[in-house]
Amino acid sequence: MSADVEIDCRDLPCPRPIIELAKALPDVPVGGLLAVVARDPAARHDVPAWCRLRGQEYVGEELADDGAPRYVVRRLG
Repeated sequence: MSADVEIDCRDLPCPRPIIELAKALPDVPVGGLLAVVARDPAARHDVPAWCRLRGQEYVGEELADDGAPRYVVRRLG
């Protein structure tokens, strides 16, 4: 799935992927997609939870080209 912005958090420990997600979201147009690539196992739960808390849409999880988990978020506002 193509994203407007993709951030590489492969080597960042918890909670850094969520911090980077929050910092990058303003760079995404409303309705656009942001992908977070993170190997941190907590990101699988943290990204959807962050979306619920912040009123954003969690689109889902897929794999990056290297097999790392890639979490996709749609900016709603």
